Amino acid sequence: MSYVDGFVLPVPQGRLAEYRRMARLGGKVWKEHGALAYLEAVADDVKPGKHTSFPQAVKLKPDEVVIFAYIIYRSRAHRDRVNAKAMADPRLAGMDARSMPFDGKRMFWGGFKAFVDL
Repeated sequence: MSYVDGFVLPVPQGRLAEYRRMARLGGKVWKEHGALAYLEAVADDVKPGKHTSFPQAVKLKPDEVVIFAYIIYRSRAHRDRVNAKAMADPRLAGMDARSMPFDGKRMFWGGFKAFVDL
């Protein structure tokens, strides 16, 4: 069974192109270091819920969109090795949390063991 890192974050619509460039670089780096798959998707059919939802989870503002992303690995150990290499990659060294095209305080993420993998 595989292992997945999942991410949800808000991105201002005016900075979506900048975020896409950053995501493409991230995807390239993670795949080169061994990730099996890398996907970033922008919300298309995501509505606020009555009790919870993607927009509520990230405290979405009117000028923002939700990004849903994931990276797939062979296992958690594989994920840990790939992440260590990716985070040490010099192409990511210039990224500063303060200059990111999104509010990292409203981003959430986690690692998941595959439960059903067809």
